[in-house]
Amino acid sequence: MSIGHLLSRKVVTAEPTDSLAKAARLMDEHNVGAVVVVEQGRPVGIVTDRDLARSVCTLGTSPEAHLQNVMTCPVATIRQDEGVYNATPQMMRLAVRRLPVVDELGRLVGLVSLDDLLLLLGRELHHIAEGIQAEVAEVA
Repeated sequence: MSIGHLLSRKVVTAEPTDSLAKAARLMDEHNVGAVVVVEQGRPVGIVTDRDLARSVCTLGTSPEAHLQNVMTCPVATIRQDEGVYNATPQMMRLAVRRLPVVDELGRLVGLVSLDDLLLLLGRELHHIAEGIQAEVAEVA
C-alpha cells in the first residue's frame, strides 16, 4: 500500500513569516498538533505544539516572532508513491511523529502521522488474528 492511501489530506499550513500566535490559533481551530510551513506549495518546515510551547514558555520567544525562527528546517518528507512501511523507519530514525507527504514535484499533498501508522498496524494485526482463529477452528 502506498503512503498516498493512508495520508490525511487536510493539512494545516502557514507561511514562514506568519507568527507563532497565528500557528497556535490554527492548531486550536483545526484541533491539530502541527502546522506545515510552506512556500509556493512546498514544505520548508514544520512547527508542532511542543515547539510553540518550548519557544514561548521556556525560551521566552515572542508570540509575534516568525515561524521561520522556530520551525524544524529542513523538514523530512515522504513521497506519496512510497510504500507505507517506509514511513515508520524514517520516523524512528528522525524521532518525529509526523511526515509531510509530497508529490513527485515536491508539492505538499498531505500528512502522515504515527497515529495513522498505528491504526493501520492495528487493523493488520486484527486481520492476522482472524486468520489464525479460522485456522485453529478448522483443526479443532
